[in-house]
Amino acid sequence: MAAPTEPGPCYLGWDFSTQQLKVIAVDEQLRVIHENNINFDKDLPEFGTQGGVCVHNDRLTVTSPVLMWAKALDMILEKMKSDGFDFSRVKALSGAGQQHGSVYWKEGANCILQSLSPDLPLHQSLKSCFSLSNSPVWMDSSTTTQCCFLEKAVGGAQKLADVTGSRAYERFTGNQIAKIYSQNPEVYTQTERISLVSSFAASLFLGAYAPIDYSDGSGMNLLQIREKVWNPACLDACAPALGKKLGHPAPSSKILGSISPYYIQRFGFNSGCKVVAFTGDNPASLAGIRLAEGDIAISLGTSDTLFLWIKEPKPALEGHILCSPVDPQAYMALLCYKNGSLMREKIRDELASGSWEEFSKALTSTAVGNDGNVGFYFDVMEIIPEAVGIHRFNTHNNRIPIFPKEVEIRALIEGQFMSKRIHSEKLGYKILPTTRILATGGASCNKAILQVLSDVFSAPVYTIDTANSACLGSAYRAIHGLVEETSVSLTDVVKLAPEPRLVATPMAGVAQVYQPLLKRYMELEQQVLNRPK
Repeated sequence: MAAPTEPGPCYLGWDFSTQQLKVIAVDEQLRVIHENNINFDKDLPEFGTQGGVCVHNDRLTVTSPVLMWAKALDMILEKMKSDGFDFSRVKALSGAGQQHGSVYWKEGANCILQSLSPDLPLHQSLKSCFSLSNSPVWMDSSTTTQCCFLEKAVGGAQKLADVTGSRAYERFTGNQIAKIYSQNPEVYTQTERISLVSSFAASLFLGAYAPIDYSDGSGMNLLQIREKVWNPACLDACAPALGKKLGHPAPSSKILGSISPYYIQRFGFNSGCKVVAFTGDNPASLAGIRLAEGDIAISLGTSDTLFLWIKEPKPALEGHILCSPVDPQAYMALLCYKNGSLMREKIRDELASGSWEEFSKALTSTAVGNDGNVGFYFDVMEIIPEAVGIHRFNTHNNRIPIFPKEVEIRALIEGQFMSKRIHSEKLGYKILPTTRILATGGASCNKAILQVLSDVFSAPVYTIDTANSACLGSAYRAIHGLVEETSVSLTDVVKLAPEPRLVATPMAGVAQVYQPLLKRYMELEQQVLNRPK
């Protein structure tokens, strides 16, 4: 039966993540009107992946079959079609891809992309389009040799970070390309274009090679993050004529063109549907949680991850600086900590009988600043700082073997958050009067932990629902892409989206307690690292 009113336009947000392909459709009021997903292991068992990837015998090389991603897109579009989704309503689409992964298009693939037959599924048309059938992904750590070479070639790790936003990392795409060039030169020679997972996905919709966007391009160890161009020395250190194979990078909110005729003929998309540049999953999540200037998002999960909005970046040997996906004048920073909830749960189990309630009671029973007692808790080798073990210091900076239960619990939580504030500020982050901390992940439902977070950062803490934030961010970016040239900000575009919920505000006088304590924590961290200050 026909609806009484003509349904309005909608926007699609895609997420080509590690384990699944997801899509969300939102209407003009930003309400989610359709969701769908394909799980790679379950729905595409013929590709033999576990967790969406194939771990090779050396345990270091990790890849995903590129045709699996194309077939997943075939399947999800067919599912949407059989669910009665009206593709003609889609005004624009954008998407995200797992960061750092790379796709190698064979000579002549662009011609095939431009003339896809609507009678065939994508994966059949594209089966001979790739010079490498298994794409290296972010879990790969097989390129240590290439990382060392790249850092040497540009004058050291800090120099590389100054230019590209990060020191050399094994998973970063430039080092992956360098490995392929050195081990399989014939594959490299046959390659016409190298895409990131995000620009590969955009290419499928565009029916032509899509450019790498500035934000996802910042995770390659190749892009000059300030000038937003490929760095010649980095390119040369990785492989010959690499710039030509990468194409020119593009702004993250650029409209790349209209959707390929393939989708109009096969699924009924509107010929006016625009494809907005795709980006990485972390940048897309920043858009999905609607981070604004001065804000900080903190995911308190198995590992803890921070997303920061930065105006004046100071790249360091730790963390990553990327171009912002939503503001051409800004940057985002990422900091990852391994000892997140696993460490919190370990202490909870040891000292609070496995009860969060007892843990929280102990935490709130102690004074802000813990009477000067400071602790470092690294069950596994930490990334920031590179240290392991448990280190306790009393108010006189003397190492001590044990703290009372309540002191231990506060030392753990205060220490974790002081570290996050110190290392955020090292990267150029500044707490503003308008700063909001947006907390997500398992520990974001613990009021006592969030109160310490608010106190340490002297800023209010909000919680947000981030289910499918990369998809949602991609849908928001599709809308933003249509109006970006008129200087409308993403914040204006998404003001109808649900607001985050205020859960904690800093207690009076905490700044005076933490200012000297943060300085001490930084000095003690150097002791833990056994490095001169």
